[in-house]
Amino acid sequence: MSLATKKEEQAIHECYRRLYRASTPSANFDELIQNASENELGEKVIDYNNYEICEYQFSEIIQEVIKEYKIKIWRRQLFKNAIILGCSPKFKNPE
Repeated sequence: MSLATKKEEQAIHECYRRLYRASTPSANFDELIQNASENELGEKVIDYNNYEICEYQFSEIIQEVIKEYKIKIWRRQLFKNAIILGCSPKFKNPE
């Protein structure tokens, strides 16, 4: 999320924590970051394709974090986009 406030950066990190905790397999996002390798740009690389979450639960977690961190209405879509386009777990195939 470009030009994110400190509060929004904290909210993004907390959202990833919750998403990975709820994913299959469950994971500790802080440990994933700590143990991640770096790419040529010095960015941490997480193999997010190894983790799955249902779309409904994904949306619920994002909404909880938005509410908890009081993300402003006009910034909410930017917040969601940052999560979706970032290193979030992939969606489970509907059964």
